[in-house]
Order: sequence, then structure tokens, then C-alpha cells
Amino acid sequence: MPTSHRILIVDDDTAHRTMLFTLVGGWGYDLMEADDGESAIAAVEAEPVDLVLMDIRMVRMSGIEALERIKAINPAIPIVLMTAYASVEMAVEALKKGAYDYLIKPLDFDKLRLTLDRALEHIRLKKENQQLKQQLATGSRYPLIIGNSPAMTRLMETVAQVAASEATVMITGESGTGKELVAAAIHHSSPREAGPFVKVNCAAITETLLESELFGHEKGAFTGADRLKEGRFVQANEGSLFLDEVGEMPISMQVKLLRVLQERELTRVGGEAVIAVDVRLIVATNQDLVQMVAQGSFREDLYYRLNVVELKTPPLRQRREDIPLLAAHFLSHFAEKNRKSVDQFTPRAMDLLIHHTWPGNVRELMNTIERAVVLSRSTCLDEDDFTGLTADPSDNGTVSLAGSTPFDVPLEEIEKDAIAHTLASAKGNKSEAARRLGITRKTLREKLKKYNLPL
Repeated sequence: MPTSHRILIVDDDTAHRTMLFTLVGGWGYDLMEADDGESAIAAVEAEPVDLVLMDIRMVRMSGIEALERIKAINPAIPIVLMTAYASVEMAVEALKKGAYDYLIKPLDFDKLRLTLDRALEHIRLKKENQQLKQQLATGSRYPLIIGNSPAMTRLMETVAQVAASEATVMITGESGTGKELVAAAIHHSSPREAGPFVKVNCAAITETLLESELFGHEKGAFTGADRLKEGRFVQANEGSLFLDEVGEMPISMQVKLLRVLQERELTRVGGEAVIAVDVRLIVATNQDLVQMVAQGSFREDLYYRLNVVELKTPPLRQRREDIPLLAAHFLSHFAEKNRKSVDQFTPRAMDLLIHHTWPGNVRELMNTIERAVVLSRSTCLDEDDFTGLTADPSDNGTVSLAGSTPFDVPLEEIEKDAIAHTLASAKGNKSEAARRLGITRKTLREKLKKYNLPL
């Protein structure tokens, strides 16, 4: 457990407080202590505290009163209460007033450690969730790539290799398979991570404006150019530039793009100055560029310049093992977003999701689950919530799932099974398992503790 987690131990029994200080300190926590409720309140007001472990029966101020006062100061601090005088009424009162948990003396040390770990995991997840919301609000964070199927494992292994290089990457695959996420993963795993990651959708910009968008323009270069504009190449300098739907780029622009890639320099529209750029290019397309080259609608020399390394994102029908994890992720996300209490799938609903064709791939799955969550009147999604979905008639139904067979279970159970499955498939290698799950090794270790899985 990281020493950044600070626990305040409050007990007017000096011997018991000293014992706890020694015991809990041995688990790696940063500790503070107080000998009564008033001192605990003063400590919380003076310094940041992540958790309070406090006795209920104290002479000068009871733990219940101190609990209320501390919650008034900072309601986010989890407070674990202890007492040798157990009663149902006291437990109910403590929990109603905001206690995280309630432990009976003499303490079961294994239960104490588990309670502390879970309480701090709870607060850590809340902080992470707040950070993610802030990052999403500013558009600075890309969604996680979810999946540990063989197809996704191979893809992400290649991403890890490619990211360390400076090679231009072409990402191919059907619409909705997550090509932009793969591009972001390459950038954020590369030596250019500290630099900008700039995205351009070539299909969304008209031919007349695309040159200005990519290379910039001088003031007065054309009607409406009332100021100098830096192009996306300059904005991405010392970082990565992602060109989505590159197959939609007109031939005239392909010539200019090829020159920039060859010379590593550009000239703004209406300008004369030559500007050097240091950009790693990543492109994506859902079109068959080889066929377009044969038809003359895409330049062969540009194709080979872009296709130094090709990554193919698999369609969802080829990675059905990942559907339970993806579905659980989207369910959790959209339930929170829409303030709904939906948190489960029935086995019939999950079976339908697994065996649907998903022509729109992950994007279609995401939209389908969002719609079901919004319209649901229950805490559990059934097959009736997915009207219009049908099973793939060509699917033989023998999908090897990365998790347990029943799906009418809490999302935490799905996460636990996914972690256990991934760890087994990585032959116990925790670093490899963490990489496949898209989390840090530290987070994996914390989750192993949380779910009582082998460390």
C-alpha cells in the first residue's frame, strides 16, 4: 500500500492505540494519531487525512460525535469505527451517520486490513472518477481499449512494439472498431507522449479547406483569411498527427502531403516561408487503399509512404470474448451518466449481445447499451431491452468467454473473473496481465487484494 495514504488512528486507550500504530504502520501506511475525538477533529482540520480509524467509546468525546464533526469538515473521508460494546442499534446509528464500516474489538487483524484496503480503494476510485470526468470534459483523455481476446492481445502487443519507433503507422479496419483509440494508444505509449496528439478527420473537411487545415495559411491568403492560421502539422510539432479517413483525401492534397512527408517541411497557403516540422504521422482508413491505388483514386507512392507499419483492428464479431467486458464497461458508464441504477445483464441478454453480428462494431454496441440503459425500468437488462437485435445465424454458439458463465451478477464479479482469466492466460506474469488489462501493475496488485486473489 503506498505511503501516500494517510490514516488517523483515534483511541483514548494508549496501549491499544500504540498496538494499532505498530500494526497498521507495518502495512505501509503513513500514520497519525489522536487520543480523543477533539484531537481527531483538530488533526483533520490541520492536515489532509485519507481515512480515520476511531474508537467509539472515549471519555471526552464519543466516536459518534467526532464522526459527525469530521463529516461536516470533509464528508469524503471514510471513517472506520471500533468498539468492544457491540449492539445492533449502535451499528445502525454509526452507519446512518456516515461511517464506512464498524469493527468489533478484539479486532480481527485480517478483517481490519481488508476493511482499510477496501475503504482506501473506494476513495481512490472516487478520486480517479473525478479526474476522468474533468479530463473528459476538456477532451484530454481517450477511452480505454478494453479486451483480452487473442485478437486484441496480438494487436496491443504490436502497438507496444510500434509505439517505441518513429515509423508511420496505417491503421485499417471497419468503422466502429476503435482505430482512433489505437492511434491514441500509440502516441501515449511513445517517446512523443509529452508532445501534442492532434487529430484530423479528412472526410469531414471540404477539399478547399483541407490544405489550410493541414498546413495553415497567411493572413489575406484567400477570402475570409483575416488572420494567420497555424496548420495541424505545426500544432503537432514534436508530437503525433492522426489523419482519420485518409482514403477520402483528394488526389491534389495527396501530392502535397507526400511532399511534406518526404521533405519534413511545409509552406502555409499564401506564404513563402519554409517551415520545418517534426511530426510522427498515424493514419487510419476503413477503405481498401490497395484497390483504390489500382483504380487510380489513391497515389501508389503515398500509399507506400504511409503503410510502413499496418495495424488491423479486428471487427467485434471476431473478438466476441471481449463483449462481456465491453458491455459491463458501457453499462457502468451510461448508468452513472444517466443517473440510473441499472447494474446487471440477465444470461439471456448477454447471450444475445455475444451472438449478434454487430455490423457497427464497438460503436454500435456502445450505442445499443446506452439506449437500453436510458429506456430501462429495472436494475437488470433483459433481452427485451434489446429489441431489434438478432443472433448471428452463422455463429455456432461456442464462444470462449473471458469470465464466468452467468452474467446476472454484479459488475465487480465480472471484473474479478476478467482479472483472474487474464492473469492465468499471462501465466502468472503480473506485469503482462496489467498490460493486457490496460492498468498499472500497482492497480492490478490493489485489485488482487480487493478480490482476495493470489498475490
